[in-house]
Amino acid sequence: MPPIAPHRSGTLSTTGRELDITNLPALSQHGGRRADPVASSSLPSPADPSFDGMFGPYTITDHDRREVLGYRLALTAVAVGQLGLLLSWRQGGDALLWPWLLLMAAGLGLALRWIHIYLRPLHRALQLFWLAGCLGGLLLAQRVGLGSMGETLREQPLWILALGPFFAALTGVGFKEFFCFRRPEAIGVTLLLPVALLGRLSGLLPVSTTATLLTLESVLLLVLCLRKFPMPAAADVGDKSVFLHLEAQRQGAAAATPAATTTPAAAATTAAVSTEAAVSTEAT
Repeated sequence: MPPIAPHRSGTLSTTGRELDITNLPALSQHGGRRADPVASSSLPSPADPSFDGMFGPYTITDHDRREVLGYRLALTAVAVGQLGLLLSWRQGGDALLWPWLLLMAAGLGLALRWIHIYLRPLHRALQLFWLAGCLGGLLLAQRVGLGSMGETLREQPLWILALGPFFAALTGVGFKEFFCFRRPEAIGVTLLLPVALLGRLSGLLPVSTTATLLTLESVLLLVLCLRKFPMPAAADVGDKSVFLHLEAQRQGAAAATPAATTTPAAAATTAAVSTEAAVSTEAT
């Protein structure tokens, strides 16, 4: 999601009105307010690059750059963890698979924390898939033990359903990368990963073919991650003015809802007071 062009203004145009984005609360692209203890890093400075977005100019701050770096490192941890897991599995070390699974789980969870996705429901859905897959992995470990997880997945492919949501979330990240940057290596996650797992689950692919596809996919994922580090942070942030616009709309709707819900109550109270006053007048 690369930005459009540099700009230095501090206003954001929404529905024909000018909104000063420098006075907005520090907003996170993941929804809600930023919880950055260093407030100055969340605010734009004259040295920060600015760009023209769909809804006006925006600035890439130090906070944005830290989030992007965290996302790239976390996704790299997923790729390294998957490669390590497959190498250990090929060498017959089923007892040592679980540390790599922990690395993958932590990496993908953090990547989904720092990923920049315009649609909040889609972002939340990927996080729920990650959580469901992690819970499925814990269930598998509790049932068969940490040292037997690889063997169980090999001999009973239905257990792939327990871990499936985790890899669905990873596939979603790969689709986002392909959609935004058109990187051919993203095909490894968006195509090879689901083909390998679904092929094994359905019994169409033997274990050896599944392992080969997953190894190729993890190598492509690592290439994708390494190629992201030289990119400017603005590429991963995307059009920040869209996030600001959507957040302003959500805050406006949230502010309007209490007013709308209290208006009938206020009207009823006013009517009751008027009626009481009228009754008192008649009595006198």
